[in-house]
Amino acid sequence: MKSKVLIVYTGGTIGMTPTPNGYAPKSGYFKTALDAITDLHSAQLPLWDMIEMDPLLDSSNMTVEEWNKIGQTIADHYDDYDGFVVLHGTDTMAYTASALSFMLENLAKPVVLTGSQIPLCELRSDGRENLITSLMIAGEHRVREVCLYFGNRLFRGNRATKDSSDGLSAFHSPNYQHLASVGIDVKYNESAFLPIQEGAFHLQLLKPIPIGVLKVFPGIQFDLFENIMTEKLRGIVIEGFGAGNIPGDGDALLPIIEKAFRNGTILTVCSQCLKGSVSLGAYETSSVLKKAGAVSGYDMTTEAAVAKLYYLFSREDDASVIKEKMEMNLRGELTIRGGSAAS
Repeated sequence: MKSKVLIVYTGGTIGMTPTPNGYAPKSGYFKTALDAITDLHSAQLPLWDMIEMDPLLDSSNMTVEEWNKIGQTIADHYDDYDGFVVLHGTDTMAYTASALSFMLENLAKPVVLTGSQIPLCELRSDGRENLITSLMIAGEHRVREVCLYFGNRLFRGNRATKDSSDGLSAFHSPNYQHLASVGIDVKYNESAFLPIQEGAFHLQLLKPIPIGVLKVFPGIQFDLFENIMTEKLRGIVIEGFGAGNIPGDGDALLPIIEKAFRNGTILTVCSQCLKGSVSLGAYETSSVLKKAGAVSGYDMTTEAAVAKLYYLFSREDDASVIKEKMEMNLRGELTIRGGSAAS
């Protein structure tokens, strides 16, 4: 029996059409466009259905509410399909992939996010290949986790980040190997797969928790940010230099961090470097963060760290538990030195 895949179309460049104000998604257009592509009905592809989200969005407009809608759509049809393809705009695709990786607990089916840099309506669109290969991967049921497919490479969803605004290979995974490379054949790297999760599938919806991201830079004046450290701010990701270093004005930063923790804010430190890991305390310039109780994001992408904070705050009430789990590997999103990213 042929496998069945559900396409969840959220918007994004792949289904956009020209308008007087530039490319924009158009309700009802995309299913007609797909039906006109003969190859999508090839015997080599799984059977597929499509659900179009309402409204269709440029991915820059994605919020927690849209993540919940996508997750709920997958959960509502989880038993009816062998795999899922989520068509999504590229700008925030890595955020959505990271969020879904946490939300879809005990996932035992492939969920593949993809899209395109050039709309499907254009002659040179990369959308056709991305969609066809994503359907094949979702239908083969070998990778049972949230993935992102783009430019002939399959990535773990919470390890991917967008690194090009105009290249057709727009994503990469700086700190984790590809799950598959696609040429004449699809070459799976099974040793990199996430182990199959035990237990019944469950959807954890996310709450719109106030979370911030702060990128440090030379000459940053930390006292300017003190006013945002209120009890309303639940989590913040600091993008530090190198292994988690910050400018040495600890006298200004320390009381701000202490205030954040008194308010129950979880501060997670990631690196501005694409490759490598945070190691708090390895240098004097990161020791103030460690002493104040900041947690290490290790080699997580900022996208994964933000999504993980949303997930944990939606699931847990105890701030100490959230701090502990931010430094744990839950879905292959981080590598702890001496440990594994896939276990």
